[in-house]
Amino acid sequence: MTQKKSSFQDIRDTVMARIQSRHWPPGSLLPTEVELAEEFGCARATVNRALRELADQGVVDRKRKSGTRVNAAPVKQAVFEIAVVRQSVEDMNAAYRYSLVKREVITAPPWLRARVGVKDDAQVLHLNCMHFADNRPFQFEERWINIAAVPDVIDADLSETGPNEWLLSQVPFSNAELTSTAIAADETLSEFLDVPQGAPLFQMERTTWFQGTPVTFVRMTFHQGYHMRTRY
Repeated sequence: MTQKKSSFQDIRDTVMARIQSRHWPPGSLLPTEVELAEEFGCARATVNRALRELADQGVVDRKRKSGTRVNAAPVKQAVFEIAVVRQSVEDMNAAYRYSLVKREVITAPPWLRARVGVKDDAQVLHLNCMHFADNRPFQFEERWINIAAVPDVIDADLSETGPNEWLLSQVPFSNAELTSTAIAADETLSEFLDVPQGAPLFQMERTTWFQGTPVTFVRMTFHQGYHMRTRY
């Protein structure tokens, strides 16, 4: 009977299990790719892919000519993924609805220029949007888009598709910054999210850049009781 060749996932999981069991303790040097390929009965490229994934996760450190070594203090690396609001709502088995509340082209205000690094005379598209789940307020979105970075946004129809979805389909991002905080609802948020003024709310702010050029800054405030869960 021909022995089934190991996949890169098999090798990755086996190497991880050996590291976690201290078969290969922190700081130890792993066998070479050639030695692992021989052990697992696979191509060296398969081993290489498995080790690259572990390196991307911060489990091992790979250096040319020095081999692969178990990190003394493994660092978990988070993968940044911009969620589509529609998908988040539908994942809750709720009906999604979107409404564009306000759209205007303005000169970037001083606070925004300082925050994201656009030029003093930069023109931005300022948007206020509402997202609903089963016709209940889910998220109030206030967004500023750098027109110089995304000139097509001027002619984009954002009345049916939210800027979140439109941007993801039009322009990539190379860097992002995300902050989250608890706030008290002001008059505007009280009106749009249907909560009393002063009610505690969860708010996230996100800035994205593409190759050093600011693309967009968005402030997202969620309905009362919203919570975010992450795993790594």
